[in-house]
Amino acid sequence: FHYEIEAPLIANKMKAGQFVIVRHNENSERIPLSVCGWDRERGTIQLIINSVGKTSTEINSLKPGNSFADVVGPLGERSRVTKYNGTCVVIGGGYGAGAIIPTARDLREIGNRVIGVIGARNKNLLLMVDELKEVCDKVIVTTNDGSEGMTGFVTAALEEIMRREKVAHVLAIGPVPMMEAISNMTKPKGIETYVSLNAIMVDGTGMCGACRVTVGGKVKFACIDGPDFNGHNVDFHELIQRQKMFRKQEQEALKTLEI
Repeated sequence: FHYEIEAPLIANKMKAGQFVIVRHNENSERIPLSVCGWDRERGTIQLIINSVGKTSTEINSLKPGNSFADVVGPLGERSRVTKYNGTCVVIGGGYGAGAIIPTARDLREIGNRVIGVIGARNKNLLLMVDELKEVCDKVIVTTNDGSEGMTGFVTAALEEIMRREKVAHVLAIGPVPMMEAISNMTKPKGIETYVSLNAIMVDGTGMCGACRVTVGGKVKFACIDGPDFNGHNVDFHELIQRQKMFRKQEQEALKTLEI
């Protein structure tokens, strides 16, 4: 679901790579969400929300004109944006597709050549392809089943790009296994690679420590030190294990869903 939310204070301060934390109602949990766009004049931000658990499913039952209990942001650090001596590749897997758009736009605006890659299981799950085309020099679409674009994963598209171009920078946002695979591909080639970590979060200000991740052997908080980190230094195994911590509780909560 693609939402436009009236939040003028957030829209006025938003930068590429930052995120928000929302509560559906006063009794619901807080969930972090990537921002795929904003309009300072309208005072709005745009979110894509996938129904994966109780809270996100409840949010996706909202109708136009409804409101959240609260929306907190912008949170985190902005994405790395600088002029590179080579091509920049931004990769979005699944619902990470929208989150790469602001950074792609900023990278291109300062003179970089930017190639976008969007991947999904099938063509019906592809998101914001046209929007990405507006901010990239080229966009490659991949689907697992071959129903649209290249057949296979985004890693196949990246491998092809690296064969043909001098790649200087990669940003990957999506499922953790995807980001790990991309980081493993670029590390031997010395290509700067950043990933956006969707760690478990509560307050988003570094107080609770729920989002801690290990980067370069040091503990970092995804909410204030990230969400973007050098993918070559991230302990992905630990991140995957931490994301499974509340899987049972998530499944039990989903059983109580009433819409």
